[in-house]
This record gives sequence, C-alpha cells and structure tokens, in this order.
Amino acid sequence: MLIAAVLLSARATGQENYFVTYDQHLEEPGNLEVSINPLIGKPPGGNAFVGSWMEFEYGATGWWTMEFYLDGQSTRRESTLFTGYRWENRFRPLAGEHWINPVFYVEFENVHGSDKILKDVVGFDSREDFGEPNAETHGEREREIETKLILGSQYRGWNISENFIAAKSFSNEPWEFGYALGVSRPLGLAATPRPCVFCRENFHAGLELYGGLGDAHSLTLRGTSHYLAPVLAWELANGTAMRISPTFGITGQSFPFLVRVGVSYEVAGFGRQVRRMFR
Repeated sequence: MLIAAVLLSARATGQENYFVTYDQHLEEPGNLEVSINPLIGKPPGGNAFVGSWMEFEYGATGWWTMEFYLDGQSTRRESTLFTGYRWENRFRPLAGEHWINPVFYVEFENVHGSDKILKDVVGFDSREDFGEPNAETHGEREREIETKLILGSQYRGWNISENFIAAKSFSNEPWEFGYALGVSRPLGLAATPRPCVFCRENFHAGLELYGGLGDAHSLTLRGTSHYLAPVLAWELANGTAMRISPTFGITGQSFPFLVRVGVSYEVAGFGRQVRRMFR
C-alpha cells in the first residue's frame, strides 16, 4: 500500500537538466527521485561498454539533499560487473534565490578500478583508463573524497551553473582538480493552460563543458580530457523525466564520442508516507 500511495503522488521537479554539471537546485524536502543513467562508449582499440549508475536522491530538508549511487558496467567480450557505490551530500547555505546561489558538495566513493560511469572528469583522467580489461582492474579498489563548489544563477529563463571540483584519494596520490560548466533553458517560458505532453515548456535544452585541471603537483589544462555535450531533457506530468546527451571529446585524451541517456522518476511525499508506516 505504501508503494501504491507514493507512486500516485509522484511528480517531476524540473531540476535535472544536466548529466555532469550540478545547478543550485536541491530535491524538494521529503521527495525521492530514482534514476538510471547509462553511458555508452568505446575506447580506441578497446571493447565497447555501457557504464551506468542507479541514483536515489532524497530531499532531507530545504537546505540538504543526499544521494546514494550504485555503479555497474558491461563491456563487450569481457564481463558485466557491479563496480561500487557513492554517497553524496549537497548543502545550500542561503535560502531564496540570489544573483549567485552557492551549494557545497561532498561525496564519498568506494569503487573498483573497472568503474566506467565517467560521472565527472578530474586530474589527468583519460580514455586510456578505460582500455584495461575488467579482469585486471576489478581487483583494484579506489576510495576517495570529492568536493565541489557549485554556483548557480537564473537569468531570463536561463540557468547558468559553474562547478569547481577537488578530489582526494585515500592513497598517497595528490589532490586532483576539474570543472564543469552548464547553461540550459526551457524551450518555452509560458505554461500552457491545459495538460500537454509535447508542450515547449516540458523540454529543456542545454550545453555542458567539463574536464580535468591536473593535480596539486601540476595545475594545468595540458594532457587533460575535456568534453562538450548538448543536453535535451523532457519532463512528463506523471513524474517521469528523460534526458539524452551526445558528448564530444575535444582533446586527444578524451573519448571522441560518447552517448549519455537518463530516465528518472520523482516520488513526491515519500518521506511522509514512510513516517506514516511507523505511526
């Protein structure tokens, strides 16, 4: 009965318009969003793969959103693997909308070396990292803390977001740095007075640019991966949203081409329904 109730109350929030870049919006308090986000690619000379994460995003309060990720991948002619998990928290210190809205991000990740979701790019991450066989990388454990300063603004319907990334492995490796930039806008700003599936305001178009900035020993753009990615998102009234992003590598260390796809479902009032179970 709990599942039926929360599914009937689902709705979309319209906050997920990027794949890599984060904007200033948090999940609505008490809402749960579940999504799956496959990444399709092929390293030169290697086997094609699909790396994917399943994401559970919960609005704990108006200023705190937490997310839990389960990562996996399947590589042609090799194997299909569960590659680890991530726990993310985002904190928004200022209430209301401002010219620039800061958000602080902290993530703990515990994944295998065979992880292929490319959730972001830091340091000297390269397409060559994806060419090693699963049999060799699955035994490698990678634990790290990743932090981000997220800055987001709204201007005449446009969202403009900047992310500055710093990641530190639990090993003796230096701090690694990266960035992500995004702009997006609904195709229509005026809402249609009647229910509509294909109305312009249900579609968001955007563009992302992201890449590595070297590490604490060498803060540089040289020898790093960078990607340019248009994004199209479509929101449905029943709480479902879909996204697609053809992604183009713009340096020699990048994949020439990747495709990202995402499907999410918003469950409104999830926290309230769970609390009712225990009354």
